Amino acid sequence: MEKTFAMVKPNAVQAGLVGRIIARYESARLSVVAIRFKKMTQADAEGFYAEHVGKPFFPELAKFMTSGPSVQLVLAGEDAIAKVRALNGATNPAKAEPGTIRYDWATSMTENAVHSSDGPESAAREISFWFKPEEIFEYAAQDQRAKSVL
Repeated sequence: MEKTFAMVKPNAVQAGLVGRIIARYESARLSVVAIRFKKMTQADAEGFYAEHVGKPFFPELAKFMTSGPSVQLVLAGEDAIAKVRALNGATNPAKAEPGTIRYDWATSMTENAVHSSDGPESAAREISFWFKPEEIFEYAAQDQRAKSVL
């Protein structure tokens, strides 16, 4: 099973969307194999977004990401990286497809509700940034849809 990293950003946490966002991931047959609720520090922002430090938009990004708690997730499943990226939608919510998380709940490019890894290398780096190996559990999502009693 492929693993990927996803994060529910502070604006989506404050809007009460954590459960609905996780439900979308789980509905796509992805397992939440690690989860953390944390308020990012400035050091966290600089480490996690290291490739953006020094860019003109970084101060606004760091201010937003440290403004409140976020939820860090490790999701596992078949084609997890591609599935999560498709569920999230385009980074720019104005270009996101209807029915995606960002189309439904993002308010701007910065406050775009969720983050996810864009490939295997970034997934490995982002997962190890937030989680120790022993904090990640292995299991496959089971189909728990209600079965008819008739």
